[in-house]
Amino acid sequence: MIEPQVNLDPDSLSPVGDKLRGPLEDQLTSALRAAAEKIADGYAGEPVDTVTAQLLEQTRAGLHPDIAAGFEPDHAELRRVAEAIVRDS
Repeated sequence: MIEPQVNLDPDSLSPVGDKLRGPLEDQLTSALRAAAEKIADGYAGEPVDTVTAQLLEQTRAGLHPDIAAGFEPDHAELRRVAEAIVRDS
């Protein structure tokens, strides 16, 4: 199984966001990994686009609402995780 990792671009963060970058990356990564595991466990042949949407939805569901509202992952990276779920299932 793929071990997704969320990395935030320090150039896009405010000074406060930059100070919180490590813990925030950890929280986002944890939520993404939990979502990927849950989706992989229940995978039933859905297309990659559907799995990608599920990943985003489930990841946001695992976050504090304020963090979830600002979570805009790189779509290509999220799709790469979805492709790995489809491939490995």
